[in-house]
Amino acid sequence: MYVELKHINKTFDGFQASKDVNFGIEKGKLIGLLGPSGSGKTTILRMIAGLENPDSGQIIIDGKVVNDIPASKRGIGFVFQNYASCHWKTLFSRS
Repeated sequence: MYVELKHINKTFDGFQASKDVNFGIEKGKLIGLLGPSGSGKTTILRMIAGLENPDSGQIIIDGKVVNDIPASKRGIGFVFQNYASCHWKTLFSRS
């Protein structure tokens, strides 16, 4: 696995954003995180990128635990899908 999350937990002010999250991503593969609002998708992405730290568990990139490596040294980025940045489009438009 190129990216692995092992037993990741994250809580914000008593709200458990991520609970015992475990998965792996092979190098060169494209994945998607799906779930309702508040299910922890953004929190997971932010932790992989190094913008948030897990309360417990390990984030492993290319065989190395990166929990204590700053975002600027991880070489990870992500882009949110946000229709607000394309105000002329809606969820149902095809143009």
